[in-house]
Amino acid sequence: MKIVLAIDESKYSQAGLESVVAHVRREGAEVRVLHVVEPIHAYISAAMIPHYVPYVAEIEEDRKREARELVGRAAEDLRRAGFAASGAIDVGDPKATIIDYAAKWQADLIVVGSHGWTGLNRFLLGSVSEAVTRHAACSVQVVRILTEPNEPTAVDK
Repeated sequence: MKIVLAIDESKYSQAGLESVVAHVRREGAEVRVLHVVEPIHAYISAAMIPHYVPYVAEIEEDRKREARELVGRAAEDLRRAGFAASGAIDVGDPKATIIDYAAKWQADLIVVGSHGWTGLNRFLLGSVSEAVTRHAACSVQVVRILTEPNEPTAVDK
């Protein structure tokens, strides 16, 4: 079974990794840890912040380096748990890139954590897990973190 574990630096992605370790049979499983770096120009323009333009390439290289470290740690955690695991970094819109990557790699399953955003937050920030679930050609597991009864949720914050 080929599994794409799509991660960011959140506790929700950590829950996705833990779910793979807890629920997937190691024999015959190959896990590709994927982090998508969204280009800076996707959400800011030179007209908005012209003094950052000379530093954009440097900032994006720093973000890719951080992504490689993140993916490397997650893949190592999976290997220590007995999985065949490797990492991948891609650049683009996370929703489309995860779906496209899984299709090209012929994944059987995509595992993604859910931040639990609803309402305006979901509208403004988007829901990667929802888009992946709706459009992926393979199965998708959305991992949620259960909150304690008195703990604030993403809606309450």
